[in-house]
Amino acid sequence: MKEKQQMTSSLGVQIARGFFPFAASLIFLVLTEWVARGELTGEIWTEYILPHLASYILSWLFLFLIWMMVDTITRLAPLATFLTGLTGLLPATVNFYTLQLRGEPFLPWDLTQMEEAAGVASAAGLKIQTSMVCSGILLIVLTAVSFVLYRRRPKPVWTVRLVSIAAAAAAFLTLVFGIYLQPAATQWFGIYSDAWMQDRYYRWYGLITGFVTNLTNLEIDAPDDYSEEAVNAVLDEVEEAGRMTTGPNFPDSYGATTDPDQIEKTPTIIYVMDESYWDVSELEQYGVTFDTDLSPNLHALQQTSAYGKVYSPSFGGGTCDVEFEALTGYSVGFLPSGCKPYQQHVTHPMFALPSYLKSQGYQTAAVHCYYAKYWSRNTAYPNLGFDDFISLEDMHGVDKVRSYYWSSGLVTDDSMGDQIIQEYENLKASSDAPVFLHAVTMQNHTNYNAANYPDDQRVHVTSAPAGLKQSTIGALEDFATGVRDADALLGKLVNYFSQVDEPVILVFWGDHYNPIDSGYDVYTKTGYASADSNDPNLHQTTLLMWSNYSNLQVDLGTIAAYEVSPVMMDIFGLDQPLYFQYLNRQLRYGYRSCTAGKTVNWDGTISDSLTPQQERWRNNHWLLQYDLMFGEGYALDRMGITLDEPE
Repeated sequence: MKEKQQMTSSLGVQIARGFFPFAASLIFLVLTEWVARGELTGEIWTEYILPHLASYILSWLFLFLIWMMVDTITRLAPLATFLTGLTGLLPATVNFYTLQLRGEPFLPWDLTQMEEAAGVASAAGLKIQTSMVCSGILLIVLTAVSFVLYRRRPKPVWTVRLVSIAAAAAAFLTLVFGIYLQPAATQWFGIYSDAWMQDRYYRWYGLITGFVTNLTNLEIDAPDDYSEEAVNAVLDEVEEAGRMTTGPNFPDSYGATTDPDQIEKTPTIIYVMDESYWDVSELEQYGVTFDTDLSPNLHALQQTSAYGKVYSPSFGGGTCDVEFEALTGYSVGFLPSGCKPYQQHVTHPMFALPSYLKSQGYQTAAVHCYYAKYWSRNTAYPNLGFDDFISLEDMHGVDKVRSYYWSSGLVTDDSMGDQIIQEYENLKASSDAPVFLHAVTMQNHTNYNAANYPDDQRVHVTSAPAGLKQSTIGALEDFATGVRDADALLGKLVNYFSQVDEPVILVFWGDHYNPIDSGYDVYTKTGYASADSNDPNLHQTTLLMWSNYSNLQVDLGTIAAYEVSPVMMDIFGLDQPLYFQYLNRQLRYGYRSCTAGKTVNWDGTISDSLTPQQERWRNNHWLLQYDLMFGEGYALDRMGITLDEPE
């Protein structure tokens, strides 16, 4: 009887040992998603997880095979359990915080600046979540269970152990290299890349699948026809076109209507990219009314300035992508989907507007009211040609608001106006050389909630279409308050630079749209746009180009973010490098923008494809961009530009 009981007990232990890795891996997968998302509601299960179940089965298999590899190699089941849990839970924790900080999930290239991200998270006052505490406790419990369950298990024959190790490793490598890193294979499992909305991609397919499949986005291949001869052939066409009279892109502009001998050649140039800015008063055409005029300065200046829209490559995050395009003329559409150029590619001196202007004798400086290491600006800016960088660490006595989500608050646009003016005055006091000053604000950063402003300081919605939740209306009021303050910043800068004794150009635009509250209701309930992050209406932010020496009204229409600098130089008649001349020709004869899978044609129509002629323009754009970013720099020699290592 006793022997029978021992046999039964032994059989039960064997079954438990065989079952445990599957169960523990599944538990860790659920905990990973709970931590990564911050919640795990019934809606998440029904709308995101169950419709993409194959992706989560692959993630479960991923964790199970990690457990098996560690256990077969070390014969330490508790270690296998603990490391498997950490494999999911550590990235999940980072993912939760990155979503709070920048609206984007944890991506492979974020590994290059984990130390900086930890510092930013600490400064932003992010708190440990209940999901993290519960997951930590369960990790310890499961590790302890595996210790009890697997102790005294018999050692396998060494040949069996080797076969087990080889089988587990082969299965894991097949999963990673044969499925996860093969787009055709992942598509077979119903996993489709969503480069322009990584947050949605992770919501659909989960943290593990989202992270591992993004590893395919790290490679940069040269164009098939890349060579010095090919680059020169394109630039030869640009030079030849410059000798022909084909008419200006914008015939009403200062550059097109002014005698070339009278054009201001070295004006001070001020760039202001305002966080999440677009003229929300446009919603008044869709049934929303506010208790104040949100954009009086913008609307007045549109009568005497160049104005239009910037087609942004981003939605809901990715500020640095838009900034990168505007400063360089490079399109992120040519780069691996979801990558962040500042972190991955701007690691050496590179042609950009600031480096070009610097070669022409300009002083160059940047101002950003957040931490210098955020998006690796502290290393990217010098490589783009900025000599000075004023970041949050350098600012004192600035006003901050919106502490509901950001415990230390965000610097106001009004204080940013003071910082811009102060830096301009410092540069002019130190040298008579012209100034290029680029600024990025933070006040209106996502997320939005009525609690971010006191009631007497917040813009109020006085009427709205039926169906908008009160929380969504409150979030819209928060956002509209930021737009009102951005307009006040625009007015402040125009008022100041109207009175200086030198020519000044001010370029003011927004980086991207955001979800307002928890979804797209502000856009869908009003009819402004669809619930699709690729909707063109959610990518065209407000743009204004003003100067204190021209009052000509110019309708720019919609241009790509990578066309901001070429168009600025064109309409004000500034000497353009050959690369920008190419982009201005592409704007006229190819397309206004080719961004996020949408083509904006010269007449303003939008299509989902390119004509053969447009394909040629795009291919040549990539040829020149590759040469300047990754190649031999043949175009630099043609433009007579030498890039120095930053000091």
